Amino acid sequence: MALSANDAFSGAGGGGRRRRYGRNRRSALSEINVTPLVDVMLVLLIVFMISAPLLTAGVPLELPKTEAGAIREAEAPVSIAIRADGAVFVQDKATPFEALGPALAAAASGDPARQVFVRADGRAAYADVARVMAALSVRGYRNLNLITETGGPPAGPPPQAPAVRPGTP
Repeated sequence: MALSANDAFSGAGGGGRRRRYGRNRRSALSEINVTPLVDVMLVLLIVFMISAPLLTAGVPLELPKTEAGAIREAEAPVSIAIRADGAVFVQDKATPFEALGPALAAAASGDPARQVFVRADGRAAYADVARVMAALSVRGYRNLNLITETGGPPAGPPPQAPAVRPGTP
């Protein structure tokens, strides 16, 4: 009796092979579909990338630009913000000028050696900034930093080396 290629998979012969192939088709897949996981992770990445810059500064200010570079933070400093209208904020909480001392002491944990960052709007009155700086100085805070935007106009021409006249030592 002659068998064709189609007969090998029919019920007439090769039944052992048929059961083996049938079992592999019905077994559970052992692979994990990672496409939905990647989609969710990309959405989360985009959400965090958009929301992270919004969490950095609580009081919107227009900082003046200077040529000084950015500073490196060693510990979490105390932040004081002065808006253009003269309103004072200690760690993003509105504080009347009369209550600046107690609010600052609470934010700095009573440590006058702690860094204090003063962020003043470029349109704020000089008198308001000077009053806050004087209040900080009177209370013993000496590690004061004025925060500005980088990339401003240069303060002046770079220093020139003194000209040496020929024949002079």
